[in-house]
Amino acid sequence: MSSRGYRSRRRADAAAATRAAILSAAEELFVARGYSCVTVAQIAQAAQVAVQTVYSSTGGKADILRELLLPAINDPNVAVTMQAITATDDPREVIDATARGTRQAHQAHWTTLAAVVPQCPAEPAAAAVLAAGNAEYVKALTMVAERLDHLGALRTEVDLPRAVDLLWFYLGQDAWFSLVGHRHWSFDAAEDWLAGAAKRALLIAPDN
Repeated sequence: MSSRGYRSRRRADAAAATRAAILSAAEELFVARGYSCVTVAQIAQAAQVAVQTVYSSTGGKADILRELLLPAINDPNVAVTMQAITATDDPREVIDATARGTRQAHQAHWTTLAAVVPQCPAEPAAAAVLAAGNAEYVKALTMVAERLDHLGALRTEVDLPRAVDLLWFYLGQDAWFSLVGHRHWSFDAAEDWLAGAAKRALLIAPDN
């Protein structure tokens, strides 16, 4: 490697380390103090960099929030869940797989999600970040609803848009925040109850 290439690599490595330090500091502050109460200056101080370095490396608070939520939005459990629902013709298993996948995605990132997401609607920039993430969530649930519809499993009164709404009600973020975060259910208990409730609300009752 040439000396110029070596210097370029070192600069890239240093920039990546700085970016990681900023994101880590921001996450710790958001969790400890709340997103709304943290300033870019405080993030810079915690990461031991200049304020301008924060902006040039990661952007403002909303940009940092987007970066912190990306691992949850792009969680590999989403792809695994989509594979599972297309691999089965049992509508009950479709809902079980969805409950399992959404549970795993939330549990893997729970500390950040539970501390930060509920505060996002209070700030327009953060609300926009959350809305974009929720749009991806709804897109995935729409695929689940379409699978149930394709299997002819939806109750007569449940059309496709309502199926998406019911999946969001029972398996969306608020459901997990309510039972696990607010009422302190275990993830196992929440998954079991939410999956059962979603089946009763969406699916044609099985023949006895």
